[in-house]
Amino acid sequence: MGYWSSVLLVFLGSCSYGVLSTFVKLAYQAGFLPGEVSGSQMFFAMVFMWGVALLFSRRKVRGKQWLTLAGTGLATGLTGILYYQSLQYVPASIAIVLLFQFTWIGVIIESFIERRRPGVEKVAALVLLATGTLLAGGVLAGEFGSLHPVGILFGLLSAVTYALFIIFSGRVGHEISPYTRSAVMLTGSVLITFIVYPPSFLLNGALTEGLLVYALPLALFGGVIPTLFFTLGVPHVGGGLATILSAAELPMAVFMSSVVLHEKVSLLQWLGVVIILVGIAVPELSHKHRTAAVRDRG
Repeated sequence: MGYWSSVLLVFLGSCSYGVLSTFVKLAYQAGFLPGEVSGSQMFFAMVFMWGVALLFSRRKVRGKQWLTLAGTGLATGLTGILYYQSLQYVPASIAIVLLFQFTWIGVIIESFIERRRPGVEKVAALVLLATGTLLAGGVLAGEFGSLHPVGILFGLLSAVTYALFIIFSGRVGHEISPYTRSAVMLTGSVLITFIVYPPSFLLNGALTEGLLVYALPLALFGGVIPTLFFTLGVPHVGGGLATILSAAELPMAVFMSSVVLHEKVSLLQWLGVVIILVGIAVPELSHKHRTAAVRDRG
């Protein structure tokens, strides 16, 4: 797979995650609980992905591969659990800002793993992303002062687990098909989700009472698309750059919270969205410039 195709996949996977907060809020408004929402999302994503894997991939997964892939899936499962808890206490546009801290966390983790400092273009991108986050999250308008500290804590913890998922999704199971990798990762997500939230939704009638309407799009946008796209794209772009590309999640979440949930989004927040998009573009423009320079020298 080519570099720019991989960049596009990571970008689209991130936008897919940005849709989640809106569907979660709608599910909460309909009276469903965090365990029902998170559990049904991961369960149906796993079922769908295993169906695809069985159709298009015949290679078996060995014990050690199961452990590493399922362990990576634990991180994304915890991200959903922590993020959905945060949404119970803070608005969707703020919850995504807290989760969004995975950008600099992921770059720092990668620098430790690879034992090298991040490049100038990554640092510049992080500065722009941080500035955009402050604006898009309404921090300058003083919104954080009235927020519940528990919601802030859950949001920040979700950022740590999400950064770990992005980093390790590009480092494990390369010899296995992306469909099987994604299916095993989602199995790990389901396990941790069901441990925290026993799957009562399978028996209590919630699915037939309307939960399925929210579970299916949540499974698609929050399980199948991002897990598969990250599995395909992250190995080719690297974990640090993938965390920067994943910042596309925030503009999408702010847009959805404004258009669908009718949450108030100020001009400063929209300016923050624009700055974030510029921050995402900086490393890619730098890569394009370096590639052109190498081609000219050749």
